[in-house]
Parts: sequence; C-alpha cells; structure tokens
Amino acid sequence: MVQQSRIRRLAAPIGIGALVAGLTMTGGIPAQAAPVTTTFKTTCQVTPSAVAGPVTESQEASATIDAPASVDAGEDFEIAVQPGPVGFPDSASGASIQNVSRIKLDIEIPENAEYLGAEVVPGTSVGLSGVAPNVLRINDSGQVDPNGPYLRLSGNNEVIGNSPSSSINSEGGIKVVATGKNIDGSTNPDGYTYFQLPQVKVLLKAGESGAVDLKLRSSGGAGNFNDDKNFLTFLPKASLIITAWAPTRCSPRDSAGGPLNEGAGPLASVQIIEADKETTTTISGPDAAKNGAPVTLTANIDPAPSGGTVEFSDWGTPIGEADVVDGSASIEHTFDSDGDHSITAVFSGSDGFIGSTSAPKTINVSTDDVATSIAIVSPDKAYVDQDVNLSAQVTPAVQGGTVEFVVDGQTLTAEVGADGAAIAPYTFTNTGTHRVIARYSGTDGFAGSVSPAFPVSVTNAPPEDVLTTTTLDPVGTVTPGSPVVLVATVDPANANGKVQFKLGNAPLGAPVDVVDGVATLPTTFLNAGTYSVTAEFVAFAGFVDSASEPQELTVPEPPTTSPFGSLEGFGS
Repeated sequence: MVQQSRIRRLAAPIGIGALVAGLTMTGGIPAQAAPVTTTFKTTCQVTPSAVAGPVTESQEASATIDAPASVDAGEDFEIAVQPGPVGFPDSASGASIQNVSRIKLDIEIPENAEYLGAEVVPGTSVGLSGVAPNVLRINDSGQVDPNGPYLRLSGNNEVIGNSPSSSINSEGGIKVVATGKNIDGSTNPDGYTYFQLPQVKVLLKAGESGAVDLKLRSSGGAGNFNDDKNFLTFLPKASLIITAWAPTRCSPRDSAGGPLNEGAGPLASVQIIEADKETTTTISGPDAAKNGAPVTLTANIDPAPSGGTVEFSDWGTPIGEADVVDGSASIEHTFDSDGDHSITAVFSGSDGFIGSTSAPKTINVSTDDVATSIAIVSPDKAYVDQDVNLSAQVTPAVQGGTVEFVVDGQTLTAEVGADGAAIAPYTFTNTGTHRVIARYSGTDGFAGSVSPAFPVSVTNAPPEDVLTTTTLDPVGTVTPGSPVVLVATVDPANANGKVQFKLGNAPLGAPVDVVDGVATLPTTFLNAGTYSVTAEFVAFAGFVDSASEPQELTVPEPPTTSPFGSLEGFGS
C-alpha cells in the first residue's frame, strides 16, 4: 500500500495539463489580428504500469492564437505553432522522474483550406533529445497519409498509441531528460525541469468562402476520454524501487465524465474574403418599336447583385442609367428615328461583383406599324379527353394584344405574354385530324396577323393505360432574381413519368421526375413582364400524357431611384 501511494502521488505532479499551457500560434503572410487567448481545462488520465491504479488530473490550459483576421479566397497564408515552455518535477514522494518521452501534439487540418505543407523551425526548441521533432500528416489510425485530416508534432510518430510505432513501456520519440534546469540553462530552485517544443510553420491556401477554424484534434475517437487519439499524449518514466511507466492521455474537458469544453472548439477563426464574382449582363426588350412610343429596356445581371448601376447606350451614345435592384435595372426610352438601333448595357460592378457589358441588342424602329407573324407551336398530337395546351408564338416578340384560337368551330382567346407567347387550354373530344388557326389582334405599333392552319392528330389513348391530370400551383407575382419553386401535381399519385415546366413556349430546364405525384423546379425569373407558365406531364409506359392549364406569372419592373431621394411633397 505504501508503494501504491507513492506511485499514485508520483504521477500527479508531472504537470499533465502544463504541456498545453501557453500554446501559441503566430501568423505569417497576411496582416495579423490581435492575439486571442482561450483558457480551458484539460483532463488527463495517467495509467502507471505497476502497483498504482489510474489517476485522473484536471488542470487549466490555454491557447493563444495569433492568426490573420482575414485572407482573400485562394490566398496562401502561413501560421506558426509555438508551444510555450513546459515544466515537470524531478521527484515526487521519494520517486525519481527520469524523463518524459513519446510526446505528441495533434491538431486538425482546417476545413475551407488546402494544406500546402508544414515544417519544424530549427533552433526553436530547448531541452529536447531523442528523435528530432517533425510534423507528419496522418489519418485517423495515426498512419502517415497525404490525405489525412490531422497534423502531428512528434518524434517520427513514436508515441504511446494511435501509431504504427507505439509503445507504453519503452522510451522513444521526443524525449526530455530530467535536469532540474530552466530554459535558459540555470538551475531551477524548485527542482523542475523546463523544456520547449519547437515552432511549427504551417502553410495553407484559403478556400472560396466561409472561415478557417483552427482546432486541436478532438473529433471522432479523439473526443473520448483516455483515448490514444487524444490531442496530447506522452510517457513519463520514473523509478523508486522499480521502473514505472505512466502513459498519459489528455483531452479538453472539465472532468473525466464531462463533455468536451471550449478547448475543442475553434481557438481562432480566419475569415475568407470571397473573390469578386464575374457577371454576365444581358438586355431584354422588344425586337421592334414604334417611333415616338416609349419602350422599356431591362438589363439582367447574373449572378444577381443588389447595388451598382447600369448605363444603356444606343450605338455607343448614353441614353439612360438606372440602379440595379435584385439583379436587374430598367429605363423607359423613346426612339426618335427610324431604323436599327444597337442597344448595349454596361454594369458598373458592385461590392463582390465584377462589372460586365452586354452583347448588343438590335431594335428595329419604324414609323408605321411593325408587321408581325404568328405560328402555332403545339400540340401536334393529342388524346381524346386529355388536357392539352394550344400554343402560338408572335414574331417579333411583343407584349400586348390577344390571340384567338379557332378549332372545331370554337374560338378560344389568350393574352399575349412579354415573350410573344399565347397559350390556351383545350380538350379534344373525338379522333381525327383537327386543324387549328391562330389570329393575332395586334397592339399599339404592331399589326395583326393570322397563322396557317396547323394539323393536330387526335387518337384514343391505349385502353390499358391510365388517364392522368396535371395541375400547376399558382405562381402570381415574383421578385426579379428571387428564388421561386414551381410545383406540379399529377393525378393519380402513382403516375410514372416526368414533368416539363415551360415559360411560354420555352422549356424551363430539363424534365423533372414525378415523385409521389409531385414534381418541383426551383428557378428564378429576371425579365420584367407578364408570362404564361405551364407543366406538361410526359408519361412513361402505362400512363397517358396530360398538361396543366397555364398560370400567369408577373415579373415587375425593378424600382427606380431618384438621385435626389424621395420627392414626395416637393414644391407643395
């Protein structure tokens, strides 16, 4: 029992928490933020090899991180890890501590950063012997791995566990012999031996966004108490009557049974300044216009910024400027000369977004009404009693007026959208070839037109196939550039197939799978105007195609801002 007491008291004063006290990381290339110190408890278990049972020890530890406050996306930057001086007693209760060896310290390679390399800085350690310290990249098993998530400061991976070079009863790796001296070589009056682990420089490359968090190893098994994967482990060697080995494993927690504490969290966070995004500017507006009649010109910027301005030009001559709101900017302009006008839009750029110039858009301006043409686009075939959409396209695309579809002695009327499309739902009731004619009414500055007869082949659906219906949730008014989710429902819910969403006559992306009777499409709309949105169910074997009725979509003009602010009440 006497010998057990001595061994138990021998282990505690070794300073198991002291090995992390004063851990310092100093920055490299970018400008530095003020050092940040995090104080936390480290709890270790010491397991002597003879007589005594395990001993649990908790001590205060701290980490001071001196790292860049921020770095640019893709920038190389350097941090330096410098553990502070560490001390341990030469003796305890008559037992002599001969040395501490197999010291290792693990940190996690930060996420949002590419690891470029690390090196031990020569001449920055004091009191070390044994294997020269080095830095290795390891995996969770402690094996050297070029893709491992951890960095290990050790003596060539000779540690007490979590390594192919492990031992708990022999000296190895980084070793400190008890000398009773301070870092400067003077004799310590209290009989402590002090040593310093070397500085380690780590080179990283910042990712595209987010933050680079610097952490001690505490994920996975390293977060367990008394685990060989703990971020700090070492092997004291002592002698009284016999030689005793005391493998020690430390993790950041307040007690043996407690959870990980703040020492397992980020000890510093380096913010990544995102690179400015390249943009593409496009112009939307009519293909033709009437001399003297106002038209709306809209520039759409992708990805959508909020901020900056767009300047519109006609053959290089500025004709107006507007603020960008939610990725678009608009002006109203009146042409005063006939002929082709080449319109360009120049986005100035804004915080986080690079400026860009649109390709020219040609608008034909004339004094007389612009001639139009109209053609029926779909459908070319249909099934009896199954919903379809009669669809026509007016060229040039101009919003305004109506289209009358004449089919089977009936007349259906549909509004013409901003894209020149007109869509009307219809159900054929008998088989045969049906001819559809579309008549465009015309609108201010644009003449009406009539389409050629368009044949639609109508047949009976296979009797073994299941008829379907498709409905599209209302869309309504949406903000330019804001996310929108289109939702189509197919009945019955077990219908197997895909849904093709359309804006006017143009497909919106690729067909979407139907899951439990529902198909969804996240999208955005930029061009101001009023449109028709539809959903067409393309059935697989055993089911019959169907189409939803069109839903109206309105994309409002972006607000304009006076350079003088609000003019409300001016001159009153």
